[in-house]
Amino acid sequence: MPAPNRSPFFLDVALYPHRSLPPQGFLILMAAFGLTSFITGLIFASMGAWPVLGFFGLDVALFYWAFRLSYRSGRLCEVVRVTRHQLTVQRIQPDGRHKTWSFEPAWARVDLERPEEHDCRLVLASGERRLAIGAFLPPEERVEFAATLRAALRAATTYA
Repeated sequence: MPAPNRSPFFLDVALYPHRSLPPQGFLILMAAFGLTSFITGLIFASMGAWPVLGFFGLDVALFYWAFRLSYRSGRLCEVVRVTRHQLTVQRIQPDGRHKTWSFEPAWARVDLERPEEHDCRLVLASGERRLAIGAFLPPEERVEFAATLRAALRAATTYA
């Protein structure tokens, strides 16, 4: 039985950016790319163009760095919670910084701007306040999450 002063969650979800390449796939890709670059560099070095070997090494390092940045940005998280008395959105940056926004569920609106377009925006609105959420989600998931969030808000405001 829940504590009398706590509201049940009508929605409690963490949204993360999708990364199509899992860490094990990244290791395999880096090994294959590194080995290919090394062998190609050795071929050039054997023909007397030894400086090319360094450029192939630089390519591998830049390729690795770009993927690490991509994985780091994938640690962004948005936690959306709906209770009877409050809708909260907490955005947690990859470096650990976070910010929290709160809305009254009875007054909150879920707007999906231009749902037919690829770059549609999912916006929480209450009066003059507006907050875009789920910008990293694919358009289909934004539409689906908007419907889920609307249903949770409806349930929270009709909860007895």
